[in-house]
Formats: sequence, C-alpha cells, structure tokens
Amino acid sequence: MDTDGQPAPVPLNCLVTGASGYIGGRLVPELLEAGCRVRCLARTPGKLRDHPWAGDVEVVRGDVTDEESVGAALRGMDVAYYLVHALGSGGGFEETDRRAARVFARQADAAGVRRIVYLGGLTPRGVPEASLSPHLRSRAEVGRIFLDGAVPATVLRAAVVIGSGSASFEMLRYLTERLPVMVTPRWVDTRTQPIGVRDVLRYLVGSAAMPPDVDRAFDIGGPDVLTYREMMREYAATAGLRKRLILPVPVLTPGLSSHWIGLVTPVPAAIARPLTESLRHEVVCREHDIARYVPDLPGRPLPFGEALALALRRVGEARVATRWSSAAVPGAPSDPLPTDPDWAGGSLYEDERQLSVDVPPDVLWKVIEGIGGDNGWYSFPLAWAVRGWLDRFAGGVGLRRGRRDAGRLRAGDSLDFWRVEEIEPGRLLRLRAEMRMPGLAWLEMYAEQDAAGRTRYRQRALFHPRGLLGHAYWWSVFPFHHVVFGGMARNITRAAAKDAGVSPSPRPR
Repeated sequence: MDTDGQPAPVPLNCLVTGASGYIGGRLVPELLEAGCRVRCLARTPGKLRDHPWAGDVEVVRGDVTDEESVGAALRGMDVAYYLVHALGSGGGFEETDRRAARVFARQADAAGVRRIVYLGGLTPRGVPEASLSPHLRSRAEVGRIFLDGAVPATVLRAAVVIGSGSASFEMLRYLTERLPVMVTPRWVDTRTQPIGVRDVLRYLVGSAAMPPDVDRAFDIGGPDVLTYREMMREYAATAGLRKRLILPVPVLTPGLSSHWIGLVTPVPAAIARPLTESLRHEVVCREHDIARYVPDLPGRPLPFGEALALALRRVGEARVATRWSSAAVPGAPSDPLPTDPDWAGGSLYEDERQLSVDVPPDVLWKVIEGIGGDNGWYSFPLAWAVRGWLDRFAGGVGLRRGRRDAGRLRAGDSLDFWRVEEIEPGRLLRLRAEMRMPGLAWLEMYAEQDAAGRTRYRQRALFHPRGLLGHAYWWSVFPFHHVVFGGMARNITRAAAKDAGVSPSPRPR
C-alpha cells in the first residue's frame, strides 16, 4: 500500500535496446529510479558490465535484426524502448533500420508487450519525405513502422539534443571554441528547436505509463527556437569566449560540411553528415501535446541557455555519464581478440615488450588506466598525431575523442581512436583499434608480478591483416615499432617510477 492506502503500482518491466549508447546509457538509471525493472538487450553484454547500474539490471545478448534473440528479450516485458539505429551515410543502412524495426514490432506483439517507445528525429514541416536526408527519412520510417504495428507506440521526435557528451553538443562546442572566425555552410541560419537531454529522458520515462489508447508521435523540444548561428553565439557567451565572427558561404555541401566538421571537432564525418543534413531544413515543433501525458514541471523544459550551462558544468566537473562515442562508430571493427591464431588464417602479427620496474603494481596500473586523452600515448607524439590526422582525412574518428573520464576506464569506453574491449582493474587493459586500416588491431597493457615478486609491465600489439594490403601495412609500419611501442613501454614504466618517487630505471625482460 502507498501512503494513501491505495495499492502500490506494480513496477513496469522495461526492455532497453541501445543501452551502451548515449541516450540508452542515461535512460537505464532513470527507469530504475522510477521503480521499473530493467532488462537490456546488447550485442556485446560486456560493454555494460562496468556501468554503475549494471548490477541492478538483467542483460541479455542479442541483435535487433535477429528474430529469435529479440523475441526472447521481449518476453515478459511491459514496455520496450527502441533506441538503436544504423547511423551512417553508406548504402544499406536504411534497409537495416527498416528490417530491424519490423522484427522488433512483430516480436513485441508476439510477446504481449503493452507499449513501444521510440526516439526519432524531428522532421521539417511541408517537406516531402523523399526530399529529407537519408538519416531523417530512415528515422521517420522506423517511427511509422511502429505506429502501424499492433502494439501501441509512443514516437518522440527531437531535433538537436543538448547535453554533456552528446554529438550535437560536442559539434557546437568545438566549432565555437576552436574557430573565432568561421566560414560556415548556409545551414547556420536554419532555425531549429534544441532540447536538453534531461527533458528527453523525462519524456522517455513518462512515456512508459501512457494510456493504452495513445498510439502516436509527439514533437519534443525546448522553449527556444534558434538558428545554429545564434546557438554558437550563445555558447561563446556562456563559455566566456570572445564574440565569434560567422561568415556563411553557399558552396559547402553536406558532404564537404561533414568533412570540415570532422577535421575541426571530435565528431567524425560519418556521424557529422547526418547531423548536418538534418539542419538543411527548419525543424521546429508543431505541437506540445506530450505535456498532456508527461506534465511540464516548473522551469521545464529547460531553456537552451540553461541546458548549455548544465552541459558545460558537467564537462568541467568531469561528470559525463555517457558520450556520443559510447555507441559503436559506423564501420568500426567489432571483432573480439582471437584466442586461437588459426582464427586469423595463420596470420596474427604480434609485437610484445616487457619491462620490470621497482614500484607497486597499483602505481603502474594507475599510469596504464590513465593513458590517452590529455595524457597522450607516452611515445613519439608526432607519430600519433600524424596517424590521427590520416585517420580523420580517411573519414575515421582520429585522436580527438579523448576520454569520458580522466582517471577511470570501463569496458566499452572510447579512448581516442581505440575502444576498451576488456579491462581487469589492476591487471589488464585491452584496446581495440577503431581507426581506418586494412585489418584488425589490438593493444594490450598488463601490470604483473614476475617470479621474483617484482612488478612487470607487459605490452602486446596485435594485428590481423585483411588481404595483401593488410600484410603490406604491417611491414610498412614495422620499422617504427621500436620507437612507438618500445618508447611507450619505457615511458609508461618511467612515469610509474616517477609517481612512486623511485629511480626511473626499468629493466627489459
């Protein structure tokens, strides 16, 4: 019974897809706080294990395009959150989105799910769907598939989401901070209606309790309608920067715009392109009917300036729960490290180095876990910078993603152009490369003890080549390994020795 003597509401069972992504990773704790029981569907469950809420949810392995795993995940669920999409600009992603949505809608009906909640994109008024960007067109189609299905659906449509770590915020932030004078595309004068991530989460949670007869889309946005130019100027004012000079030009196509953004900001072209294409048309809310079911609170939705200030404060305090890069980057490899060399057809190149250092293992581990981002990679900074720039020019993520947290890593975190594939605190950090290359690569760093009880740093770089070009790539960079990987091992152990206040004299093994 509750305090009024009425039966307490039965907790809802909620399935969350995309829990390793930016929105999904923030929605899960909100649902738990609201009293829901949460199950997460993930292709790689290990990515979720280090989240603070991991012990409070059920995690099942599966893929939204697989009927069997989706059906099993939806069994016993009241509400299903669909927060995945095949973001990208290459051919085929619209068909993947379409097929996955149909599988999800069909299996939700078979499992007796009472509601599907989907977060899509705000579409411009009066623009034919065929004229929309592929990204927006696909989002609209997925929403329509759910609304046409047998299970009542809530489709939330948002434009620019402002929150610490969001792709839209990072794009705005770096463009404004790095370019006091900007030559920009014409879309800087397109009006849009940004919304704070806190309000997006509030609407998502509130949608779970909508009445059964509600089966529709809702436009969601903040109280301000602004051009991108106005957003950049407000960012500059909020961040205490000098006034920016913005010069729009007509010649920057969406493709050129995305590469320009990829060079200036941490957001790679593959993600920047759908964001910039979405800004070609005015995207402003046509209604605010969501307030009938999720009532507005005092001061909510947050004005743009407040959402911006909150995001900046979170960044400054290093309290960014999830980032745009939490989800897999389009086209990035996701194969796990092979445990059997035969998996690589007999070709698994390896560079291994070991050094002993007179420090406790936990001191060495602190240096290992702090690698990347502002701390760099402990060897030949120019070589790492050049490799990062080459990756950016090839449309990859480059070195600018940095770290989510300056001192702590968790499985699934992005780390410059790597991703944390495995972490055993105090012992092992394994990174999987997400830069563009003709093969798959991993970097392992260990803090161990040898037979004599001394602390040993062990480092392995592994590469599985793809075709003849992959073999040629390995041998072309092999001459630099002594400088790059050898220098890394030496400098990591020296940094550990310096932190421990001992003589930096690591012994090779």
